[in-house]
Amino acid sequence: MNVELVRYVLDHDGFSVDSACDAGEALLRIDSFQPELILMDIQMPGMDGIDLTRRLKGDPQRRHIAIVAFTAFAMRGDEVKMRAAGCDGYLSKPINVRTSAASIRAILGT
Repeated sequence: MNVELVRYVLDHDGFSVDSACDAGEALLRIDSFQPELILMDIQMPGMDGIDLTRRLKGDPQRRHIAIVAFTAFAMRGDEVKMRAAGCDGYLSKPINVRTSAASIRAILGT
């Protein structure tokens, strides 16, 4: 449900949006979609979002992609851990439909 809500909000704000069910699918789609930003779910089946973030930020061809941790998993110290893995920002679930697009634009500098 969160993915559909984010898709709706960002589509409505003029973003081009794609989504993936897990890290493997994301890796397959990144090169064809060429995102400027990834909303990275931290809890995914298989490879988690922190490991995928490290992998993307360690790849010279992909490290330019802004990655925003997108999770309900928000315990003390988690944001620091996510940023240490390479996340450029943090959005908690559920999203605030009034401010999330503006928050993403701020991260992108647009």
